[in-house]
Amino acid sequence: MTSDSMNTTTGGTWRVAPEAFTTPDATLLRRAYYAEVAGRYWKRSVTEAEIDQGLLDFPDDGLAAPTGRFVVGRLDGRPLACGGIRLLDPVTAELTRVYVDPRARGTGGGAALLEALEEAGRALGAERVRLDTRSDLVEARALYARHGYAEIPAYSAGPYAEHWFEKPLP
Repeated sequence: MTSDSMNTTTGGTWRVAPEAFTTPDATLLRRAYYAEVAGRYWKRSVTEAEIDQGLLDFPDDGLAAPTGRFVVGRLDGRPLACGGIRLLDPVTAELTRVYVDPRARGTGGGAALLEALEEAGRALGAERVRLDTRSDLVEARALYARHGYAEIPAYSAGPYAEHWFEKPLP
């Protein structure tokens, strides 16, 4: 599963492919993801120690076969996006760790990630994909709405979940 996407505005090409979440590029992207979401939540920069602890508290081990997948998106070869998908049950998958580096936002990376993650969900046997997010992550909520995700009642009770979305996977 590899997804290529050309953005006519920037001229750049996104390539999204499965990658272990433990590779150096994936690790840097997961750390950047955590630094951004934690920093926005706490309204301050986070320390390296806080990032380390966050990654321990919220491990990504479900994002590997046979229960999930992790992907890295590269814009013209540069690793600038990532995301994961994991099975909640045999027909329901959940998106997590969806991140596009701020320098690459608006270039089609989010759409390319969603396409690749939805394809991975289908390969896992999922018939629908869900996710939860926070109110302050307005860019993420807009991305999901643009790509056919509808807001649904809460399906989980995480400390940071404020909005829940779902999309059928035809």
